[in-house]
Parts: sequence; C-alpha cells; structure tokens
Amino acid sequence: MTEPVSAVAAALPGRAAIRQRWSDAVFLHWRVDPTQVAPWLPRGTRPDTTPDGATWVGLIPFRLERTAFPPLPVVPWLGTFLETNVRLYAVDDAGRRSVVFRSLDAAHLLPVLAARIAIGLPYRWARMRGERIGSTYRYASERLEGASRPRTRIAVRRTDERVDGDATADFLTARWAMHVGRGTQTTYWRNEHEPWPLLRGELLELDDELLADAGFPGLADRAPDSVLVSPGVVTRFAGPTLVRAESGGGGVREGAVST
Repeated sequence: MTEPVSAVAAALPGRAAIRQRWSDAVFLHWRVDPTQVAPWLPRGTRPDTTPDGATWVGLIPFRLERTAFPPLPVVPWLGTFLETNVRLYAVDDAGRRSVVFRSLDAAHLLPVLAARIAIGLPYRWARMRGERIGSTYRYASERLEGASRPRTRIAVRRTDERVDGDATADFLTARWAMHVGRGTQTTYWRNEHEPWPLLRGELLELDDELLADAGFPGLADRAPDSVLVSPGVVTRFAGPTLVRAESGGGGVREGAVST
C-alpha cells in the first residue's frame, strides 16, 4: 500500500545525519506520461502518479545554505551555494514515496565531488547566478563539465496567492525521502522539515537545456503546469537504508537517483 501524501513530515528514524536550509525555492513542474519517466528510475521504484494518472518532472532552482553534519557545526563557505535540480517522483515496492534526481547543478566544486562519491547523487559543477529583487526571482546556470554543458535561465514573479491544502502542490513538494541509485543498488534517505510555505508564481522567462539533457527533450518548449515559490525551510536527513526490490523496479540507467 502506498503511503498517503502528507504536508506534515513524520519524525526521522534516529538522529539527523545532514542538516541544511533551502531558501528562495522556485518549483517549475510539467505533467508527463509515466512511461517517459520509468526508464530513469532506480531499481525497486516506479513512477509516482497523481489521480489523473500523470507523473511529473520538476526543474527547481534554490539557494542551499548552512549545511551541517550533526553534531559538527555548520560547514563554512562550502556549505552554502546555488543549486538547480531536475527531479522525478517515485514510489518503491514498500509504498514509500520519494524524489529521484536526474541532475543537480551546483556552484561549488568540492561539495559536487563529495556528494557524487559519498552518496552517489548526480551532482554537476556549474557557474550560477541567483537573485531576488522584490517579488521576482531570477536564476541562471551554465554547466562547467561534460560535452553538452547545458544552460538554464529562469525568472518567476511571486504572487500573493497562498497555496494551502492543494493536493497537487502537496504531491510535488511534501516529499519526505529520496531514493538514490548506484549501479544495481538503491538506497533510501528519509528527510523532514516544516511544511513548505508556498505561494503561486508567474513565469516571466524560461530558456532551459537542463530538462533535455536529463532525458526530456522538448519539455521546456511548453509552459510548466505548476509554478510555485517558497521562502524556504530547514531540512534534516537521516542516514540511508538499502532498498530490497521485490520486482525489477525502474529501468535503472546509470546516474538515476532519488531524493
């Protein structure tokens, strides 16, 4: 049985292994057919869907701040950077919902390398800019490694319309775990934070190559089906547990991960 969608996180199973703040988050999401997503998911997971039968692809820029590994203090300088991720939505054979990251572009090289090696997340080093002027959020990124070096440019205006009790918004943002695939092995990482304070957003500009690079060509050519903005939350992650797949699970292409 699949766990219910809840805007309130259950307590972590044990102490937090990672703590960080996610600030000035912009959530752009597109409805897609689950068959487009399934090949990119790690073993033991499948696409999670909304009641209309669709799954979703997200493009999410934000500022990651004040990273710490309790009981150690906040990591100076390297623990704060801009990030833009492409993420998918999955559920495993035990019914646990999660996000799966197709890519995470970040502006500090050392955290990028550390997250790749230690966790298996598909982080990529990028040159990034981000600012919030009044109610407008602007992000830009250019990847600094690999052959394609995709770019993205995003501008969103925050409205005054609060988002409370919206089932689709909860499905997209109230995600309390990530699945991370490395080879044929999948790990599950629980997280918790206060409910996202969400506002509707208005898309002002989108010029993106990250979605196509992640396996979704043409998606950025149409307007997103959901645009949300949040000032941010403080989140905590528990350590990983191994997923034991009862079935073949997703298509598991190398690099597929979940959050």
